[in-house]
Amino acid sequence: MNLVIDVGNTYTKIGVYDNSKIIYKKSIELPDFKKAIGETKKAYPLIGDAIISSVSNLDEKSIAYVKELFNTIVLDHLVKMPFKNLYATPKTLGIDRLALVAAAVGQFPGKNVLIIDAGTCITYDFKNKKEEYLGGAIAPGIKLRYRSLNDFTAKLPLLEIKEPKNLIGNSTEEAIHSGVIQGILYEINGVIEDYCNIYPDLTVILTGGDVHFLSKRLKNGIFATSNFLLEGLNYILAFNNSR
Repeated sequence: MNLVIDVGNTYTKIGVYDNSKIIYKKSIELPDFKKAIGETKKAYPLIGDAIISSVSNLDEKSIAYVKELFNTIVLDHLVKMPFKNLYATPKTLGIDRLALVAAAVGQFPGKNVLIIDAGTCITYDFKNKKEEYLGGAIAPGIKLRYRSLNDFTAKLPLLEIKEPKNLIGNSTEEAIHSGVIQGILYEINGVIEDYCNIYPDLTVILTGGDVHFLSKRLKNGIFATSNFLLEGLNYILAFNNSR
C-alpha cells in the first residue's frame, strides 16, 4: 500500500492506494497533519511507501515524522519522472504540476493532454503524445479574483463564490459575480479552443478544488476528476519503486 500526501495552499489531502486503486481519502488542515498521518498508519498498517508533494509550508519535523513511519519520497525537480520535462526553468516549476502531468501519462499514454487545475490558482499544463511536458499557463483562481477586487479597490465588497443570476449584473454584487465567474468560464473555454486548434485530438482534464463548481458550467468533452493529483503522486511513487 502507498500513502500519498498533497500539501496545497489551502488544504492537505491524504490518500491511501492499494496498487492503483484509492481506498481512502481525507482532506485536513495543516495543524492536524501529524495526527492524521498517525491515524492513517494505524488504520492501514500495510502502508510501506509514501510520497509528499508540498507547495505550502510543511515543516521539517512533519516531513521527518512521515519518514520515520514510511519509506518516503519528498517530491522535487530531481525525482525521476515518467515523462521528459522540456520546461525551460524546471527548478521553478511547481511540483504539484509535475504530479498532474505524471497522472496524464499514467492514464492517457500516447495522447495529447491538457490538464486544468482549478484551485487557488488555475494552472494549464500540456503533455504531448511523445510524453513530453511542454509547459502551460498560470492564472488567478476564483477566490483570488474575488479577493483582488476587494483588496485593490476602495469600495468593492469581498464576496463568496456564487453563480451569477444573469449575464448582465444589475447590482454591484451581481456585476462582480458575473465578471468573475463568466470571465473564468470564457478564459477556460477559450484556452481549450486554442489548444484544440493546434491539437484536434486533445484530451482535456479538469481537476482541483473548484472542479465541481466549474465542470457543470463548461462545455462538454472534459474529464472532471478531483483525485487527479493524488493519482499522479501514486504513479510517480510506483514509477520510482519499479526502477
